[in-house]
Amino acid sequence: MRPFAQRALFATLLALSAFQAGQAATITKRELVRRTQQLLDAFAPGDKAPWQLYLAADAMLFDEMGRSMDKPAFLAQLQALPEGYSGSIELRNPAARFIGCAAILSYDADETETIFGQEMHARYHMTDTWAYRHARWQMIASQTLRYYEDPAVGTVPESLLEDYVGTYELTPGNTKTITLRDGRLYVQRGNGQPAELHAESADLFFRSGIEGRYLFQRNDAGRVSVLIDRRNNEDLRWTRIR
Repeated sequence: MRPFAQRALFATLLALSAFQAGQAATITKRELVRRTQQLLDAFAPGDKAPWQLYLAADAMLFDEMGRSMDKPAFLAQLQALPEGYSGSIELRNPAARFIGCAAILSYDADETETIFGQEMHARYHMTDTWAYRHARWQMIASQTLRYYEDPAVGTVPESLLEDYVGTYELTPGNTKTITLRDGRLYVQRGNGQPAELHAESADLFFRSGIEGRYLFQRNDAGRVSVLIDRRNNEDLRWTRIR
């Protein structure tokens, strides 16, 4: 074969190889969603097979409790729900981005769990990164966040709500004021906007859509003397001054 023909053939084969590699490296949003729903369906029965297939050997996973796991650690904790429990997780609102041989899928995961006839719900947001390596697409990283949900609102008599009304001080000049209007309790920091406090139980309150609690602490005489602003189990103590 003449040199020119050899070069032409080589160029053709190279182009074909590149085209085939590009074709093989292509993955669609629909396929990512299909695979991910398959992985979510595997949680309740503790089915490790799809995770073995789609999870890369060097994958990093971070769950809603802040745990960091590699593939062996994740597979070890993946167990079937106990007797009396059943559940499902539905993928919603997927969004995808593609950059070369990498793909990112971000989505909501709506969980329904039935425990001896009682139904529980939770919502998560998950972001997975997939990579095309060794002639296949696998997940190399995943992070899960749990959506915050307000607790159920409890009932506290208005006569008890009056116990909380007053001014509480963190440092001189840095105050929060608790007021009661039309049977509703409000907290106001300095000259800021008042925010309604919802009762979870007596002496324990929350603000809608905001994680954390307000806990009113009583002294030995039964009078409310301290307002505790509790965030992630850490407390800011505001002392009642009037």
